[in-house]
Amino acid sequence: RACLELMAVLETEQRIDLHLPAAQADDRFATSWLFGPARGKMFGVMVAKDGDGRIRTLRAFSGQYCGVWQVPGWVGPVFDLAAFHRVHDAEEREIKALGNKIAEQEHGSPEREQLVAARKMKSRRLMADIHALYRLRNFSGQVAGLQDVFPAGMGIPTGTGDCCAPKLLQHAVENGLVPLGMAEFYWGRENASASRQHGRLYSSCRAKCYPILGFMLCGLDNSWR
Repeated sequence: RACLELMAVLETEQRIDLHLPAAQADDRFATSWLFGPARGKMFGVMVAKDGDGRIRTLRAFSGQYCGVWQVPGWVGPVFDLAAFHRVHDAEEREIKALGNKIAEQEHGSPEREQLVAARKMKSRRLMADIHALYRLRNFSGQVAGLQDVFPAGMGIPTGTGDCCAPKLLQHAVENGLVPLGMAEFYWGRENASASRQHGRLYSSCRAKCYPILGFMLCGLDNSWR
């Protein structure tokens, strides 16, 4: 029901900056672009109980919204945002600069190959540094990095930890909330593989979420008692 209510709000308001009056809405947070070339996005809702027994409804969107990680009224990322920008921003600019230089080189030239190799090395190092920022928490009070909970030898896909379910569970743990139910749905133009359709509910993704949700849910049975 909470998911259907959020769908109705998105249909009516056609934006996600719901904390603002319509006249002050930011164009970046309109839902119209989800129906264009960029295609849609997953949204999630959690119903939870706080320490006083009151029912709370949390909502999240996957990844970033139009390049923004945090929007008031929505659960934020599982990492410290300031730390992310310290690690990411300067390196990303250098990687893009290398991409521009690569585009100027003749295909197959030694210079181009060297630049491609340098960009690949920088990208891998940046991804490792970003993954190190993710500190997953569970209901048993444990904290672990992505590399600690992923099966040994299994690569960590880009975007792991950025889906709705991990965001919602992390927020619940950090704020002393007990999850009672959670659901995720897709909003916008179908994805390129046509595996996600507008307005339909889906379970958490197997590649990115399944390997970490087991850890994040540990201790939840004790929270219900």
